[in-house]
Amino acid sequence: MKLVVMIPAYNEEDSIASVIKEIPRDCCDEVEVLVVSDGSTDNTAEEAKKAGADRIVISKKNRGLAPTFKIGLQTALEMGADIIVNTDGDGQYNGNEIPKLIQPVLDNKADLVLGSRTKGEIEYMPLHKKIGNRMATFITRHVSGLPVSDGQSGFRAFSRDCALRLNVMADYTYVQETLIQASYYDMAYTEVPIEFRKREGSSRLISNIFNYARRAGTTIARGYRDFHPLKTFSAIAGIFLLAGFVTGGRVLVNYFNTGAVGPYLPSAILTVLLFVIAILVFIVALVADMLKTHRKIQDEMLYRLKKIELEE
Repeated sequence: MKLVVMIPAYNEEDSIASVIKEIPRDCCDEVEVLVVSDGSTDNTAEEAKKAGADRIVISKKNRGLAPTFKIGLQTALEMGADIIVNTDGDGQYNGNEIPKLIQPVLDNKADLVLGSRTKGEIEYMPLHKKIGNRMATFITRHVSGLPVSDGQSGFRAFSRDCALRLNVMADYTYVQETLIQASYYDMAYTEVPIEFRKREGSSRLISNIFNYARRAGTTIARGYRDFHPLKTFSAIAGIFLLAGFVTGGRVLVNYFNTGAVGPYLPSAILTVLLFVIAILVFIVALVADMLKTHRKIQDEMLYRLKKIELEE
């Protein structure tokens, strides 16, 4: 059983060495550390090498967390990982808790294990981030259907099969998208409580909470649209249909009373327009649902191709 601990890092030269050295090397038959330097302009890669990283992937430019996570996941699979743990390079997650994190995967009870800060111990988290985390977690929980208590946690363990099925498409953060996909692919999910330490310095990802909320919200919305297109577009069609009934109500009342549309002609035209839009959006819902079926087939083919390629 081989464990690969992957660490996406951007300008973490001050903390990356301590993060690597804290990773226990005896929690699996074989443990390797993978560092993905996302266009770092400091000595992150050099410090990682000195600290004993087994493999270092260096991106020439800063691509962002989600693309870096995707690169790390693929590289870890190529390294022969049976279990993959993702942790941050800033030292906020305790590497000594990795054995606890991977145990449900080792016991064949879970494909995805999330390290929950809210169920564990948080040394420090700014109030605005606590509020943002709770709001994002609430939305992620309802969109994914999983009992998620800390949707923004990056301390996670993936089985090989789960990692093969994940296809990260976002360009900002992966945390919500991977939960939505895991639910869609019916992956076994569980959580373990973890320790969350105070960060030294500012966050590389969440420098602006409003920008994070906007981009993370977009990722969640796209994920729900892609995996639940019939519900998404039917709801939009329902809104237009309801608006049509509202605007058309007084037109009908006046018609039954006077036998003519009279002064409500603009409302009548608007009502017809709203009904037509509702019908068109519902047609889009049906087409999108058919495309979802094709995507499911394509995802299964991609999963099998990945397995064949990596086995070879």
